[in-house]
Amino acid sequence: MIITGVALTVFIVLAVGIAVARKVDGDSANYLVAGRQLGVPLVAVALTTAAVDSNATVGNTDLSSAYGFWAGASLALGLAICLLLAGLFLAKPMNRMGLFTLGDFFARRYNRPVEVTASVLMIFAFTILLAGNLVAMGFLVEYFTGMSYTIGVVLAVCLVLAYTIGGGLFSDAYTAVIQAVITGVATIVLFAWVANEYGISIPDGLGPFDFGQLTESSQGAPVNWATLISLGIGDLVAIDFMQRIFAARTPQVAQRSCFIGAGATAVVGVLWSLVALTGVSALGLSAEEAPIIYQLLDDHAPIIMAVLVLSGIVAASFSTASGAILATAAVAVRNVFGVRREVTPGHHDPLLRWTRVAMLPVVVLGVFLALRVSQTGILLTLAFDLMLACLIAPFLLGLFWSRSTSIAALVGAGVGLVVRLVFLALTPTLYGVPNDLHYVENSLVGAGFDGWATMVAAVAGVGSFVVTALLTTSDHTEELDLRHTDRTAEPVSAA
Repeated sequence: MIITGVALTVFIVLAVGIAVARKVDGDSANYLVAGRQLGVPLVAVALTTAAVDSNATVGNTDLSSAYGFWAGASLALGLAICLLLAGLFLAKPMNRMGLFTLGDFFARRYNRPVEVTASVLMIFAFTILLAGNLVAMGFLVEYFTGMSYTIGVVLAVCLVLAYTIGGGLFSDAYTAVIQAVITGVATIVLFAWVANEYGISIPDGLGPFDFGQLTESSQGAPVNWATLISLGIGDLVAIDFMQRIFAARTPQVAQRSCFIGAGATAVVGVLWSLVALTGVSALGLSAEEAPIIYQLLDDHAPIIMAVLVLSGIVAASFSTASGAILATAAVAVRNVFGVRREVTPGHHDPLLRWTRVAMLPVVVLGVFLALRVSQTGILLTLAFDLMLACLIAPFLLGLFWSRSTSIAALVGAGVGLVVRLVFLALTPTLYGVPNDLHYVENSLVGAGFDGWATMVAAVAGVGSFVVTALLTTSDHTEELDLRHTDRTAEPVSAA
């Protein structure tokens, strides 16, 4: 019954996504940025569903149940902060530039080596993000059907790819409406049911007002702050968020949509975290054997409730996975391999064709990572941990500081990457869980450095960027001020 209900939701999403694919009309501008014609409802919903994924729901509840409110809710709150900052400072100028991908910003502001370097780093980070969403789907299939985790991961990515490869951002935006309705209703109903059935009860020391989680190292404060900073600031270099901002009809639409998305994301994250804490306090649930939300739904909730909430998890994961696949493939084709949009009667647009082809290796790599590291929230944070260390300075300072140079961008990205990867290899835990990704046993760095590694790498990346920028000069090919640019690099036809 549960799987049948969830399958029906998946079928509806697939049907809508495939039906909308006709709006692409053979034009990569429609495929990548929906013809730049989306209004506030679609952009706001698309941004919200990109933020509220399996990491902000399943990952949130697992971390909250184990380590407290701030360990889990920080995933959603960090993303909400990111959308708020984007609305305040970035949405208008980034929409005004008429970009197709975030990689285009680095191409215009700096030079070709910076464009390629930044694009490769963003591809790597977003493949990690894709993997995090596939993990939740793999566990769901395994827990409720008895099929293997691997089959669940592969099945999920095939379903997402089925509609994304056809309709691009149009399919993503229109299916996001369905996904947002399901996720929103599921969140409210779940919270209301838990509050009515058990009351909102919180274990001592784990609640939202137990600020030791943000001040005491023994309670995970460095990890919690690293999560908030990585997602709140590092996620500004988010190719899926920016893809939706580029698709907004006007800069004002982009800005208002970010504000709406920030509020909705924060509310969802807080409610799911409180549900998890109540599950621990009232039912003694633990995430050691299976995701805590799956146990709550399977063993305690009415079937209709379980179907609704699980459908919400699937919908949230599908939306984020779809956006990650699309944006990653687009950056690879356009900014790494240099394919450009060409709309000529009787000829196929090469950017459209090759973006679809590039989705295949992207999903293969995402599946590999999902099988290698079966964590949800951890993968999300790691993805933007890397962006914080490597690209936040070239992006933000490149937009607002005219002294930024291409050499500084390469040095900052390189130093940030090396420092973060070294700490990744040396630190035995990764955001509070055992480092199964790449740990080299050593006696130099202990688990207490977890969280601090994120901030030290960020300081190294930003610091090296600033110092290098002060010591170098801009090349004549670099565009020093993109904040007031109002143009498109290639003509865009209305869909």
